[in-house]
Amino acid sequence: MRAHVRNQHHRTGVGVVAAGAAGAAVLVGALATSAFAAPLPGGLGPCLPGSCPSPYPDVHTSSAAGRDNNVNVFVGGDLLVREAASEAEGKVVVLGNVDMSKPVGAAQVYHVGVAGVGSRVPPDSGSDFLTVGGNVTVAGGRRLLAEEGAVHGAVRYGGTLGGSVSPAGVADARAAEPFKGLREKLTAAGRCYAYPQGRPREATGTAVNRGYETVFTGDGKSALQVFTVDFDLESANGGAQGLRFVGVPADATVLVNVVGAKRTVDTYVNGFRGGLRERLLWNFPDATDVLFEGGAQFEGSVLVADPESTAEVAMPGMNGRFYTSGSLTHGSAVGGGGGQEIHSYPFDGDLPECDEDGSGPAPAPRPTPTPSPMDRGSDGKPATTTGGHSDGGATNGGATDGATGGGTEGGGTSDGGSADGGLPDGSANDGGATVAGATAGGGDSGGRDAGGGAITGETTGGETTGGGELPDTGSGSATTKAVMGALALALTAAGAVLVAVARRRGR
Repeated sequence: MRAHVRNQHHRTGVGVVAAGAAGAAVLVGALATSAFAAPLPGGLGPCLPGSCPSPYPDVHTSSAAGRDNNVNVFVGGDLLVREAASEAEGKVVVLGNVDMSKPVGAAQVYHVGVAGVGSRVPPDSGSDFLTVGGNVTVAGGRRLLAEEGAVHGAVRYGGTLGGSVSPAGVADARAAEPFKGLREKLTAAGRCYAYPQGRPREATGTAVNRGYETVFTGDGKSALQVFTVDFDLESANGGAQGLRFVGVPADATVLVNVVGAKRTVDTYVNGFRGGLRERLLWNFPDATDVLFEGGAQFEGSVLVADPESTAEVAMPGMNGRFYTSGSLTHGSAVGGGGGQEIHSYPFDGDLPECDEDGSGPAPAPRPTPTPSPMDRGSDGKPATTTGGHSDGGATNGGATDGATGGGTEGGGTSDGGSADGGLPDGSANDGGATVAGATAGGGDSGGRDAGGGAITGETTGGETTGGGELPDTGSGSATTKAVMGALALALTAAGAVLVAVARRRGR
């Protein structure tokens, strides 16, 4: 849905060109700001109509607030339901097996799809609430429920079914077939978000663990705020801590790369200011063991990339998408707690563009040139994310070199954009005026052969080599890049004619 809306913006930008050549420089900026970063692979993340509430309600118990037919929980391995875990709201997809075995004394039911407490935005009634590629096993005396009142869905499974499931399960050997490709794509995406071209992604802010809290301090301006965490998010004595974000613009996407093989998130925080929940992704690119514990209604979406990993959720609430290429245990503290739930909330952020193999463009050193008026978008603000006057600059891959060095879209957020050849990296040394993106800022990421050229930059520098969209987004085609690149070149030429006429009149 988001890609569709943005394609509408692309068409609008093209229509604006007909206004004439007099505003060539402004129009180039307008076209450039229609470029965009990528969503999660496979169309994951946003709410899919249904009827999507806006804004999403906080956790509540009232009647259903809408319908969301996108996947809220994806598990590439097995899903184990243990201890006092009670609900996984939204559409749940498990490629492996589902095993529910809760101890005596804990609630004997586990809800999928619809939850008594949560966003209260379940999938459409009658659709698949739980899709399982393998077996579903429910221990004796326990029940797996895909219904609440008038809201009900299906449990579709590809292997065998043992135990009590309501409504009755649906056997389908190809149940998980449409979702199989997601596992590899999520693995590739998670690693690219943290390590484009195998090198650590440059952070735009800092994360500091003070013991009693971890403070994430952004740069106050970037549309994509990137933080690197190489420690456990817990207190100095191994207990719960606070989490706080400062210096994050109101509409920015926040990407937190939590690196390391074994990580714990132990917090009591029940929300963040400014509607951050739908724009926050906690990415674990290389962890094989991840634990979420504490007393929180934890906010933001989670991506665990390693297909051999095990994630355990023991928090009272997880408010956001939860995607893991590995296995997931939904439980609670042994012998304690109760009502642990995963709630359905979308992810609407804009993430770095990555190739299908997860490589993405290489990060580059980040000099800090002073922005000029030409480094601003049509709204007058620094366009730090969209491959236009700011991401590539007026002469560094933008109005001049952007037409021949990757085009207005081929030189987008990652490939000639704010990370690799943009305002900070679009200097004379890194993909800037000197080499037009051919060597450092561009290279094989931002377009080959002297910055991409009118042809190479539109096809190789964008969709094929430069990273383009994540798989299955349906946009960023070579045809689109050719059109956009040609328009940018035409506008630049028109601007040059106007300048020449003005000079002649001045003489």
